[in-house]
Amino acid sequence: MNQIEIKGRLAPSPTGALHFGNIRTFMVAWLMLRSRGGRVVMRIEDLDHPKNKPGAVAAMIDDLRWLGFDWDEGYGCGDSDAEYVQSNRMDIYERALHKLKSAGLVYPCTCSRRDIEAGLSAPHSDECLYYGGTCRGQFNDFESARSTMPQNRIPAWRFRVTEGEVVDFTDGFHGAYTQVPSEVSGDFVLARHPQGAGYMLAVVVDDDAMGINQVVRGDDLLSATPRHILIYRALGLNPPEYFHLPLVVGPDGRRLAKRHGDTRVARYREAGMKPQRIIGALAASCGWARHDEELSLAAVLTRFDFASIPHAPFIWRDDILKRTDVHSPPY
Repeated sequence: MNQIEIKGRLAPSPTGALHFGNIRTFMVAWLMLRSRGGRVVMRIEDLDHPKNKPGAVAAMIDDLRWLGFDWDEGYGCGDSDAEYVQSNRMDIYERALHKLKSAGLVYPCTCSRRDIEAGLSAPHSDECLYYGGTCRGQFNDFESARSTMPQNRIPAWRFRVTEGEVVDFTDGFHGAYTQVPSEVSGDFVLARHPQGAGYMLAVVVDDDAMGINQVVRGDDLLSATPRHILIYRALGLNPPEYFHLPLVVGPDGRRLAKRHGDTRVARYREAGMKPQRIIGALAASCGWARHDEELSLAAVLTRFDFASIPHAPFIWRDDILKRTDVHSPPY
């Protein structure tokens, strides 16, 4: 029997410079693939147009290569760059959307976030706003829904969730996970674009088209994974193996962001810091190095042990890269 090739991806978004939260997740994804003899794909997820920064793609690729990352196919590997940039793949998403529309599984929705919040009687999380299906059956097509909205707004495409359908899967980090999406999210947004170009649909379509069967990402997306699996089911596709890692957070326990200061890799690179210092510090956060070690990605690969990654979020402090405590415990 032929062994299935393991294939994963690094998929940065050009909404700003890479920070240590991005790099730690990319590092584990890369190590997972290389340790299992897998192939690494580079994909640019640029569908979040309002937040995209000019020049961000080139800067991200440059930072990743400086840190020692390499990949086997995708953006930066030759003449096929455009095939690995989501904004160039609109026709692929449109075909997938058409299949879902033909099955009666999507519909246009004109509800704003404020509309939905106003209709909720129970508390909700910021990450998952429950939708009760107000626009189900309200419009014949996208244009008829659009005609009822202000000129500067367009409808969203929502996925019709089957009442009571159970999604369960085994996450490679968190273990067994079960959710009933009709109770957690209700009908969810696939995309806010007429052709279906949006994260929820695109990530499923692209991972399948590119042969991705191993996905390593932050655990802020763990609760969204059942929705992705529903899309896989609806399109007749097989979902990948998932590994959801704890996030890098600031001292306040919140996801690393601008409020925690300048955590861009480029900042430290411009200041003359060696890439091995950054990789060593991130390896230490996973239990593979001392805090003061300088290591290349290739060196970390010889120590890689997925089971040793702590289950708690990693708290980033600016002085981590300045530590030279020779008495810190060995890996």
